[in-house]
Amino acid sequence: MALQSIRQNKLRSSLTLLGIAIGVFSVIGVMTAITTMESSIQSGLNVFGANTFSFQKYPAIHLGGHGSWQKYSKRKSITYNQYEKLRERVKTAAFVSVNDDAWGKNIKNGDNQAKRNTVLYAGDEWTARTYNTTIDDGRNITHDDVHYARRVVILGGDALDQLFPFEYAIGNSITIDGIEFLVIGTAERKGQSFGESQDNYVIIPISTYLHHFAHQRTSLVITVEAPSTELYDKTQDEAVGIMRTIRKVPPGDENDFEVVSNAQLLDTFGAFTGGIKMFAFVISIIALLVAGIGIMNIMLVSVSERIKEIGIRKAIGANKRDIITQFLAEAVFLSEIGGVVGVILGVVGGNAVALMMNIPAVIPMNWVVYGLVVCSFIGIGFGIYPAWRAANLDPIESLRFE
Repeated sequence: MALQSIRQNKLRSSLTLLGIAIGVFSVIGVMTAITTMESSIQSGLNVFGANTFSFQKYPAIHLGGHGSWQKYSKRKSITYNQYEKLRERVKTAAFVSVNDDAWGKNIKNGDNQAKRNTVLYAGDEWTARTYNTTIDDGRNITHDDVHYARRVVILGGDALDQLFPFEYAIGNSITIDGIEFLVIGTAERKGQSFGESQDNYVIIPISTYLHHFAHQRTSLVITVEAPSTELYDKTQDEAVGIMRTIRKVPPGDENDFEVVSNAQLLDTFGAFTGGIKMFAFVISIIALLVAGIGIMNIMLVSVSERIKEIGIRKAIGANKRDIITQFLAEAVFLSEIGGVVGVILGVVGGNAVALMMNIPAVIPMNWVVYGLVVCSFIGIGFGIYPAWRAANLDPIESLRFE
């Protein structure tokens, strides 16, 4: 009977469940989009190798205002000399590496030119490992390349395609801002992350970079890898202590450098997405409450229109519980149908973001369940008063109603 009543009032019922659908769509759509991004965070923000952390002047993800950024800009730059001292003193680390990067360099091979957004990485023999890649062909940068500041270069997959589309790269030369470099290797392709290529780069020795491309504001990044997960905290504590000593940070003062790791990047991003989730959830609850008021209004109208029907049902033996159940069922059906529609639209809309960013689509089952449960509570909460009012109608007065 509840379903029959909904079918008999299609327009009114459709407008009622539309409010529920919009509220659920808003929360499920946002949560689906965020979940798809979070599912790619491990690969997208996993910029360091396993058990590694780095020291750098600026934070990797900055969520503060302009004033806090000035605080970081006033820090002393991290220098190559500091890297050498840290490498000599750290005892528990598997290795200590140094790197930097620059953008907008003019990278050419004859008439073939790499895109202006090709990244120039500078590093040592450990740099490929710290960026989670390996050498696909040729050889890696060696300690001697760094020591003698040799002009050699490793090409990422995109740079290789742009500079050497029809010929073998290794053994040939390219120019970076007019300076000639010998191609000694190519890196294994990593594909895309967040819709952006991870292979659009070249790598040169850090010493060569400092000689030709460094400027007064250059601040290096020092990467440290622990021998194992078990020794990670110990290695980090030791390295941080030594780095504070090298940079003459007084006891009790905060570090004048950032300690960045995969876990720290994930925590920072999680705090950011957590705020978005909370905001979306509050807005969606408001939308669902408005939709719930609409359900209550529609159910009160339905009770007013069916007073005589209620009187007939009571006259032939229906009790208060039967009447309450019927009208509550109508309210819950409207809520749940709207909730299902909202879930479907939200999942489709949220995963549209995943398709645009070329990341795997997901279905956030936990939020789907939360959405449907909330819809049930709204249907019951806002349907209880109309159902109670219908159940308490006097059967004699109801039968006389015209």
